[in-house]
Amino acid sequence: MTTFVDRVELHVAAGNGGHGCASVHREKFKPLGGPDGGNGGRGGDVKLVVDQSVTTLIDYHHHPHRKATNGKPGEGGHRSGKEGTDLVLPVPDGTVVMDSRGNVLADLVGHGTTYIAGQGGRGGLGNAALASARRKAPGFALLGEPGQSRDLVLELKTVADVALVGYPSAGKSSLISVLSAAKPKIADYPFTTLVPNLGVVTAGSTVFTVADVPGLIPGASEGRGLGLEFLRHVERCSVLVHVLDTATLESDRDPLSDLDVIEAELRAYGGLEGRPRVVVLNKIDIPDGQELADMVRPDLEARGYRVFEVSAVAHKGLNELSYALAQIVAEARAAQPVQEATRIVIRPKAVDDSGFTVTAEDGFYRVRGEKPERWVRQTDFANDEAVGYLADRLARLGVEEELVKAGAREGDEVVIGDEDDAVVFDWEPSVAAGAEMLGRRGEDHRFDAPRPAAQRRKDRDAERDDALQQFEGFDPFES
Repeated sequence: MTTFVDRVELHVAAGNGGHGCASVHREKFKPLGGPDGGNGGRGGDVKLVVDQSVTTLIDYHHHPHRKATNGKPGEGGHRSGKEGTDLVLPVPDGTVVMDSRGNVLADLVGHGTTYIAGQGGRGGLGNAALASARRKAPGFALLGEPGQSRDLVLELKTVADVALVGYPSAGKSSLISVLSAAKPKIADYPFTTLVPNLGVVTAGSTVFTVADVPGLIPGASEGRGLGLEFLRHVERCSVLVHVLDTATLESDRDPLSDLDVIEAELRAYGGLEGRPRVVVLNKIDIPDGQELADMVRPDLEARGYRVFEVSAVAHKGLNELSYALAQIVAEARAAQPVQEATRIVIRPKAVDDSGFTVTAEDGFYRVRGEKPERWVRQTDFANDEAVGYLADRLARLGVEEELVKAGAREGDEVVIGDEDDAVVFDWEPSVAAGAEMLGRRGEDHRFDAPRPAAQRRKDRDAERDDALQQFEGFDPFES
């Protein structure tokens, strides 16, 4: 049964925000005590966190669908809903997060590094929070915002200082077993190693990690054998060590041709041209192996390689190799730029940034922006008062002005949001505001029908005037 998985597809869904509550306080002798609906709770986030104790992605291979908890809805009596619990997913050090198209979203290196894979939805406001001087008792509340759902690809790239590469059965597993305390599977048949093995090596004051990458063969960069599946594990390594078999029984192979084949595969994979190379001639404990090593060593040194003759079985040449690798690793670490502490960067929006855009498309106008799209998601379109509140918010934001500038007319189709989750409606511009439209104080001729309160006041004034006229014409002494 597979126990090592280094690439998975993960489907995450953050928690939905809880709906706000529309409630009116009621008690004896106080039937309308004002709005008291609480806010909905925030939905939980989905977080990927690097955990040093995790070495594989197998848990997400068996359970690829993960969802955080939803926020609870608000209740009457100003009681807010409970927030959803964040879902923390531990991942190995060196995990790369990509979207379904292969775009890199995050490179998680270092214990505790966190990436929010899914943002929880906001909770909706209750009618108590929506009350204002103009709207004293709202009969609606805002809906909770849906949580973010995403399809991600997690790819593990081993974090090691040294990578051992070479043909199957070249002795890489034996070498890492004697250089470190790692105990990989060792046998006398090809492709014994099916997963990368990590070992920790101490040479003097330098401590570094060594990765035993499964054997490469011709065509590995194109998918043959196991090479393509595990070539990604050499990308982060500072040093590449070619382990060459000097005692191979195959007549068509020799250390020089093996080196050329592996180098061709590394070039085809790409991104490894500038890494230091070291050549290890393994299995010199065999007489024929020592003779072959003596023959090919001058050619390898002529190519510019540092060559070490070792025997994992007889423990020959291991100290020289360990200290040489430690020196190269120390130089590579010193050459890396000093990592500065993460600083909080605040990027305020431009003064003329309205926060939304209006574009004319084929037969309609599209509105895109964080606020308009969020307001639409939180609106209960079954409630006329909630729809009116949305219209007021859009007008105050300046959406209608931008629609007019874009050439929109009454009855044109307006779309808010993207193609997958958009709201479509026919635009009916609200009444324009302006001092030139106003009449006397307290009057506004923009309304065809007078307001009920004003009409009742005019009716009472007319009745009073009629009564006064009748009273003035009355003579009590007239018979």
